[in-house]
Amino acid sequence: MDQKINTVDHPLIQHKLTLMRRTDQSTAGFRQLLREISTLLAYEVTRDLPIKLVDIETPMQKMNAPMLSGKKLCFISILRAGNGLLDGMLDLMPSARVGHVGLYRDPKSLQAIEYYFKVPNDIGERLAIVVDPMLATANSVIAGIDRLKSAGAKRIKFVCLLAAPEGIEALYSAHPDVESYTASVDERLNEHGYILPGLGDAGDRIYGTR
Repeated sequence: MDQKINTVDHPLIQHKLTLMRRTDQSTAGFRQLLREISTLLAYEVTRDLPIKLVDIETPMQKMNAPMLSGKKLCFISILRAGNGLLDGMLDLMPSARVGHVGLYRDPKSLQAIEYYFKVPNDIGERLAIVVDPMLATANSVIAGIDRLKSAGAKRIKFVCLLAAPEGIEALYSAHPDVESYTASVDERLNEHGYILPGLGDAGDRIYGTR
């Protein structure tokens, strides 16, 4: 486990990730596997949600039982590929709010350029879980978290499918207070800023585009 990121090495996640990496994996299969992995990742990233005891009545007797406490969390998708992680997480937490940060990567500078931003007005009172399948250069994620903090977000976590060491270092340098989770830390980035061995362009594989 890298000290700057939590690597979730559950056997089911690792098995499904291997299936996703394969060149011959279909678009439908890739999308379904990502949904399944995102649900499993959601268990880990929400492990420390606050709870409170409430009075309920079972068919047998009254009791004090634990329930989530305080404001519900908010998922923040880094468009467009981040939406691929949303469905599985919303399966687990259907009442969560959802925000979107639209960013695209300039092909020459590799810097993130914002074109859309919409989050709940009370983002400062919620845990914001930022989702993006790939942590490569980290430019998009850093820009998205910068924007969230400027909008008032105080507690932020980040979840990705794959991370490169270069991206981990960049994210940690920019936002050391953001706890991060991934299914795998891969070897490195290539000269075009893609993760190796990786799985290709996540957005293209989710949506069947090139």
